[in-house]
Amino acid sequence: MAAAFETQNAELALAMEAVVGRSGVITERADMVPYLEDQRGLLESDARLVVRPATVEEVAEVVRICASRDVPIVPQGGNTGLVGGSVPDGSGEQVVLSLSRMNRVRSIDPLNFTLVVEAGCVLTQVQNAADEAGLLFPLSLASEGSCQIGGNLSTNAGGTAVLRYGNARELVLGLEVVLASGEIWNGLRTLRKDNTGYDLKQLFLGTEGTLGIITAAALKLFPKPKEQCTALVAIPNAAVAADLLGWLRDAHGDAVTTYEYMQRPCLDMVFTHIPGAREPLDSAYEHYLLVEIGAPGAASDMGARFEETLAGAFEKGWILDASVAATEAQREDFWRLRENITEATKIAGASIKHDVSVALTDVARFIERGSEALAQVMPNGKLIVFGHLGDGNLHFNLNQPDDMEAKAFLGRSVEISKVVHDIVVDLNGSFSAEHGIGRIKRKDMAAYKSSVELELMRTLKRTLDPKGLLNPEHVLP
Repeated sequence: MAAAFETQNAELALAMEAVVGRSGVITERADMVPYLEDQRGLLESDARLVVRPATVEEVAEVVRICASRDVPIVPQGGNTGLVGGSVPDGSGEQVVLSLSRMNRVRSIDPLNFTLVVEAGCVLTQVQNAADEAGLLFPLSLASEGSCQIGGNLSTNAGGTAVLRYGNARELVLGLEVVLASGEIWNGLRTLRKDNTGYDLKQLFLGTEGTLGIITAAALKLFPKPKEQCTALVAIPNAAVAADLLGWLRDAHGDAVTTYEYMQRPCLDMVFTHIPGAREPLDSAYEHYLLVEIGAPGAASDMGARFEETLAGAFEKGWILDASVAATEAQREDFWRLRENITEATKIAGASIKHDVSVALTDVARFIERGSEALAQVMPNGKLIVFGHLGDGNLHFNLNQPDDMEAKAFLGRSVEISKVVHDIVVDLNGSFSAEHGIGRIKRKDMAAYKSSVELELMRTLKRTLDPKGLLNPEHVLP
């Protein structure tokens, strides 16, 4: 059997090489490691080979070859996900299809405010292409220097600007997709209005490559803010956050783009593990917000009005202290505190992560209930709470205690996650706000999704991928 499998692999590799060239196929296990590594180090992973097509036609032919041999495919972008959505299982029977060579900006239309890019473009490349045209592509993540736009769209990424611009799916006008049959659907329309039947692109946004492989996207662009104001704000508790956001919106309307929440342990961890991080205010507080507003047109009084708004919130007791960035360097210092939380917690030790969302008005209640519950389950655990509070999305993570080995700590992840997710669902929230499902959260799908929802999803899967070869053992339980 082993000899037969090796022969099949060799034949498969040759067939792939005929399509993408020798340099586009990786067969040695040591060379495949970067494509197999789960970012959190929790999952076993192996593959037959890694194939790296450079055009949509090559992707289509690779898919046809795999379909003819019943070989499962795991599409992969930058492999920066946190739920194992882009890594194969440990069987060694799956092929990793990397989109990294499909990295061209195909076109940009500044008058139509649209940009067409291939799936392998790194997010910063997409942002820079818009910026060079004097426009803005607003999707922004801590991993933007390595994540790829195809992966962002396949997981419906969120990030720090959802409050103003929406999730990734709301930034897409059209898609190019390779189907499980190897057919190419060219839906790269750049129209703002197209009411001709089903909105097919939504089938592939947020479905993690289980229904089709995104190879290119037509994206919405926006006016670039010509003036920005950024503040690091200390608040007495999370309960005032909803009132404060309403106050800011009353004063500045849709200009409020960022509303990020951080508890004190997040900053302490950054100060400990990230060189150059500095205390943002004169005193230490328990709760912080990073607030940013931006105006597309010249508005020379925006800074003064922003400070007046914060002063009014201070009088109401919603703000304890605040610092408005006076320079771009100070603004970047504020952002580094927020963006380095994940890296700092990774350095600090093992982490059990929860990417959840509840209604803004339920955020404080969730934090209180979740904190109390985890304190009972693991009293010495280090609770790290931060996230995109403006849209109700929190990263409610528990880092390993100092007196506990990582393996023993992670061994309790199912128990601890159930505690958190039960509270979230009780508050009509979601156990996955922006990270997706991948391999890690499939059991949560079975536990919390209704049978009607799951069967509808399975029906779509059977219809679009009847052989079940696209990202199997991902998303659906």
